[in-house]
Amino acid sequence: MALSSIDPTRATIGSYRHVVTLDDPGPPISDPDGGFVPSWLPLDPPTWRCAIQPPSTRLRSFESIGGGSVVAQATHVITGRYHPGITSQTRVTFKGRTFNVLYVSNVDERDRTTELLAAEVVP
Repeated sequence: MALSSIDPTRATIGSYRHVVTLDDPGPPISDPDGGFVPSWLPLDPPTWRCAIQPPSTRLRSFESIGGGSVVAQATHVITGRYHPGITSQTRVTFKGRTFNVLYVSNVDERDRTTELLAAEVVP
């Protein structure tokens, strides 16, 4: 079942007008204060053509429940051609905006379309 308003079985390249970069967590890097900061490594391929949309009305209140409490709320649905490297650890960057992937769906398990539920990181 598609989460966005784009029909993945009829999507054209023009539907995927956003070009994003995809990164996965890398090894922590030590900082001068003796702590560690996270690092990010690009996926292969590192860019992905997709559509970024707010969730549809039926998903507007989508929340991930864990341990009896709300963990995160999806702010966007991101849809594109199938990308096998995207996981719930992946970071999506588009024009200075960052999205954390909450959920990954291989639509109809056909390896044709990937849909993500993502939360925009607000500084």
